Amino acid sequence: MADSNVKKWYVVRAVSGQENKVKTYIESEITRLGLEDYVEEVLVPTEKVIQIRNGKKINKERVYFPGYIMIKANLAGEVTHVIKSVTNVIGFLGEVKGGDPVPLRQSEVNRMLGKVDELAVKTDNVAIPFTLGETVKVIDGPFNGFNGTVEKINEEKRKLEVMVKIFGRKTPLELSYMQVEKI
Repeated sequence: MADSNVKKWYVVRAVSGQENKVKTYIESEITRLGLEDYVEEVLVPTEKVIQIRNGKKINKERVYFPGYIMIKANLAGEVTHVIKSVTNVIGFLGEVKGGDPVPLRQSEVNRMLGKVDELAVKTDNVAIPFTLGETVKVIDGPFNGFNGTVEKINEEKRKLEVMVKIFGRKTPLELSYMQVEKI
């Protein structure tokens, strides 16, 4: 029997959109069969995206590599077979028909895991909820209730320049994302 301590990272292909379910299935199958010694970690790389809906911040996790799950394991004995037989698993990445799954090179692992850490830290890659020329409604401040057009978007400061008609004259207002909403 191969030494169960030597574990490498493999990439399992799964049906896109089912990554977290597949991860849970794999983990419970491994536990059920007492193979925890062989599988150290099952990882679905995600990035945090902050979306703003109705003026509220919503933190969402978006799967970074749709359809791919990383597994740190020693694919000895039936481990490979167990993982492949999980619902929604398509197979291992890089395997030759009938051959063994190919582990990721350390450099690829570092890059992917580095990416995961980096994404966990970098929460500011916010999907900008507004577009230039879009009409928005001011929901906060002295001009509450006025509609205006987005003229400029300052991503860094998370502010918008909105052109509002006040007493028939166009006036630019600098507002934060939270002070306006889509119409």
